[in-house]
Amino acid sequence: MTDMERRGRATEAFFGRRKGKALREQQAETLNSLLPAFLIDLSAAPPEPLTSLFPVPVERLRLEIGFGGGEHLIHRALDTPSTGFIGVEPFVNSMQKLLSRIGETGASNIRVYNDDATQLLDWLPDGSLDQIDLLYPDPWPKRKHWKRRFVSKTNLDRFHRVLKPGGLFCFASDIDTYVNWTLIKCRDHGGFDWIANNAADWLTPYEGWPSTRYEAKARREGRSSAYLTFRKI
Repeated sequence: MTDMERRGRATEAFFGRRKGKALREQQAETLNSLLPAFLIDLSAAPPEPLTSLFPVPVERLRLEIGFGGGEHLIHRALDTPSTGFIGVEPFVNSMQKLLSRIGETGASNIRVYNDDATQLLDWLPDGSLDQIDLLYPDPWPKRKHWKRRFVSKTNLDRFHRVLKPGGLFCFASDIDTYVNWTLIKCRDHGGFDWIANNAADWLTPYEGWPSTRYEAKARREGRSSAYLTFRKI
């Protein structure tokens, strides 16, 4: 095991700041009123079945790590109401945006966690998820910070444990070094099969993909994106 994989959670810094500009009074009220109803309580044991986290019947469970502004998460939740979505985002302003959209749309098939995603992953039961999405994660572009990238052997072990047999790990990024990093990490892990037969398979956005503000920024700055899909084996 490398020094990077040996590090404890106290030194795992997968995300940067927790807060941006101060929330307006109404935004803060939205956050404070809605968060308790949607927040997953890790101090309690996972319910059995895990689908009972949601007040509506769901057939599949999907986790999105770092949902940013929530555009993708809310789009998927409204488009596929039979899937239960768990969104992780430690950034307070982003959580407020998502909860506001939930309040506007009435989406009831979403639950959230507002801290380190590894804590939630360790809480989840074995083989409980159908899909994990890691979309435009922080690339930590400086080489000295690469150890902070979320894709690591340790976290791929976590993914492999909580995914059902044949479950999917979807990764999107506009940073070439992170795309290559992820391909290598998944190849070396041995528990994931990259689903791609030709370049179109990873250059074409996922079916039903809504463009996000991060993707739009990448396009403006001349960067193309890669959409990688791995199946648990």
